[in-house]
Amino acid sequence: MRVSTQSFYEQSRVAMGGQQSSLLRVQQQLGAGTKILAPSDDPLGATRALAVSQSIALNAQYAASRGHAVQSLTLEENALQSVTTVMQSIKTQLIAAGNGTLTDVDRATIAGTLQSSMDQLQGLANSDDGNGQFLFAGFKSGSAPFTLQADGSMKYNGDQGQRMVQVDVSRQMAGADDGRSIFQSVQGGAGYVSASPASSSSAPNAGSGVFSSVSVVDVSNTSYGQDFEINFVDANNYTVTTRSQPPVTSASTGYTAGSAISFGGLQISISGEPAAGDSFSVATAKNAGTNVFEAINDVIKALKVPVDTGAPAAKAQLLNALSTGNVKITNAHDNVLTVRSSVGSRLQELDALQVTGDSRKLADKSYLSDLQDLDYAAAIAEFYQRQTALQASQQTFVKIQQIALFNYL
Repeated sequence: MRVSTQSFYEQSRVAMGGQQSSLLRVQQQLGAGTKILAPSDDPLGATRALAVSQSIALNAQYAASRGHAVQSLTLEENALQSVTTVMQSIKTQLIAAGNGTLTDVDRATIAGTLQSSMDQLQGLANSDDGNGQFLFAGFKSGSAPFTLQADGSMKYNGDQGQRMVQVDVSRQMAGADDGRSIFQSVQGGAGYVSASPASSSSAPNAGSGVFSSVSVVDVSNTSYGQDFEINFVDANNYTVTTRSQPPVTSASTGYTAGSAISFGGLQISISGEPAAGDSFSVATAKNAGTNVFEAINDVIKALKVPVDTGAPAAKAQLLNALSTGNVKITNAHDNVLTVRSSVGSRLQELDALQVTGDSRKLADKSYLSDLQDLDYAAAIAEFYQRQTALQASQQTFVKIQQIALFNYL
């Protein structure tokens, strides 16, 4: 078989080009550290590697969202911890204010302390995240949620929106709670609240009647859960009226100081000497007023009223105001503790999700490594094999091209 010079050169060029191309590919793999340089190298592996890479990127975004949620909830927890401390201090002051040995000056001092505590509570309710975003304003996080009005009342300027954070594939979580649900709400299980007079717009009671705490004796009573008013027809008789529509009024009942008054599955006692026209309300916590700032402000006003030289009615009004304020603030305190518990549960869940996310990230990276990472030992062995083959091809070409008939003539 005759092989022309042109055919020989062409075959040699193709052979050495193929060897050089194979060697270059191994060099590129070694340089890049991956065995898939282009999708055409391994179409199925490249597709799977792309899907796993997207999963890793998405998991990283969830991790970043979890970090943001942890930061926000930690700030909220710190603020609510301080709120709890302030409320406990307020409750201690209320108990101290009920001491019968205190003078008007002493009570005025306590009123000043409570005012400072309320100012501190307002500051905590207006906590921000350090970037000008208020924690408890809902979606209106650009402005302070609580502002003091000229009449001493506290206005909530935020809304009840919850900023949700996507912390995992199928889990959204509230990164903060709104101020209304914290400072102007009570839990559904909060008990009844007594007050006098029955309406804030009514004139103060003229008698010296002082109510006790409300006891629940029969939750199966058909009227249980309604709001009630106890109205004294005269100093010796009273009626109980529901606030439902239409109202239902009981028959007039004789009054005995300190004796239990039962209605709607509830029981309360009134001591002292109520006057004709005096009234007392017994309402569910959610209908009795849920604004903790308003409750503190009412107590402050009551403590500033002199009672040392007043009639017995003034002292009764003070004791009733302190009792009402104590129950309302206790309900508000319990509500804050419930919100804190919710925040703690969310932080605990975020920790669990972070552990799951880290495990998923490790598994994805391990699978991605199996798909595309280079086996350096095998690649280096192949590199030397290709290099040797290329050198052999080159040397063979040099030797063969020197063979000619004229060399033997």
